[in-house]
Amino acid sequence: MRTLRVAFRACLAAGLCAILAACADNSGPSVDIDVIGTPADPFEGGVRLSVAGQLVRAATAEGLVGLDAQGQVIPALADRWIVTDDGLSYIFRLRDGTWPDGTAITGESARVALRTALAGLAGTGLALDLVPIAEVRAMAGRVVELRLSRPAPDLLQLLAQPELGLLHEGAGGGPMALRREGAVALLAPIPPDRLGLPQSEDWSAGQRSLRLQALPAHLATARFAEGKVDIVLGGRFENLPLGQAVAGIARRPLRLDPAPGLFGLAVVTARGWLALPECREAMAMAIDRDGLGAALGLSAWTGTTLVVPPPPGSPPGERWADRTLAQRRAEAATRMARCKSGSGDPGPLRLALPDGPGADALHARLAQDLAAVGVSLARVPPRAAGDLRLVDAVARYARPEWYLHQLGCATQRGQCSTAADARLAEAGAASDPARAAQSLAEATAALTAANVYIPLGTPIRWSLARDRVDGFMPNAAAFHPLPEMARRRL
Repeated sequence: MRTLRVAFRACLAAGLCAILAACADNSGPSVDIDVIGTPADPFEGGVRLSVAGQLVRAATAEGLVGLDAQGQVIPALADRWIVTDDGLSYIFRLRDGTWPDGTAITGESARVALRTALAGLAGTGLALDLVPIAEVRAMAGRVVELRLSRPAPDLLQLLAQPELGLLHEGAGGGPMALRREGAVALLAPIPPDRLGLPQSEDWSAGQRSLRLQALPAHLATARFAEGKVDIVLGGRFENLPLGQAVAGIARRPLRLDPAPGLFGLAVVTARGWLALPECREAMAMAIDRDGLGAALGLSAWTGTTLVVPPPPGSPPGERWADRTLAQRRAEAATRMARCKSGSGDPGPLRLALPDGPGADALHARLAQDLAAVGVSLARVPPRAAGDLRLVDAVARYARPEWYLHQLGCATQRGQCSTAADARLAEAGAASDPARAAQSLAEATAALTAANVYIPLGTPIRWSLARDRVDGFMPNAAAFHPLPEMARRRL
């Protein structure tokens, strides 16, 4: 924090308003981007990627489809596709282009690359989401078919994820080329004609290169305040106050992504009364979610008591809606006293949280809320053994299956519901849509009753961006593709 305050004073002393006015110019040769993280993030491999790793992977290794600045699916290696009426076959026509080594992009080479990418996801939540893919087939020429065991309405959204960027001989096909300069990732747009796409005469005039690096939040936000970078990406709740402070000084709005997903507490251990669902529910009842939003400085933040959100257009149906917070806490305190006397008091609960002022505020508020019903809360580092851990993830697609996979026994590190997993498996195996929907509803009910996850609200993702950056906008995917930001207004 001291570093940030010093940076702010330096910015003001140097005349911040003049710096910002100059940075609003759109004529710069490159766009400078800081992503909150660690310096190695932009260059990491594997499938468990940081924010910077996802951005660079998506920019340098296209999948069959990709995401645009609005978080919508767009063509990538496949320039068009069809879905059969039964939803069990997706047929992709690949563009006429080459891989980085000069060999042609064919249905067979894309099939091999996609099968390799899918195999690499083993053990991840994304792998569970992609289980309906039964077969990947290469058809004549530049055609790939995905055959499914059951309909998957959100398959295109999943195929657009950075982890499914396709590699040939270890390299991706663009649309940007990466060069490393120390800790800085230099990314330059590849001419469309090299990608098998039409190219206009003035294409190069409408493109800029990007300079991207990953830094801790206090350094990234200070550099934005000093006018050294055009955009900061990867903001989360734990560093939210840093972004809010810089946005106020720089007179730029904090850009919040309207992203659905999970933001809550997973129960890891079963010490004492933590082993009982009704005692875990008492904790959930005690939390003032509106107060959490206020503590984080977000008046419009959406708190929730629901493990899985209702379908679009349905009434919220929040838990305990017929009781005031005071009534909930009175019931929770009575129940907690019974829990301690009957099942043993585990003492202060250990909550694993990341570092940062936002995490400080979250812990203070949760500790206050739980103390009201006789529960003590101690904070431990994120990788330390805890009784509770924070789950903070943006939904890759907004359907019940994603939430149930994330909190299922295959991916959850801690307490889980085998009953919910069984109902989810039934939903996946059901051929009748009505039966599948019923099984999903039963899985949601079972997971809710287990109280192994205490929902708080929606995940918090934020960015800082100057006006000169084209192609940036908040979106529900909380993903901001780099090629869009390399474009220049002509």
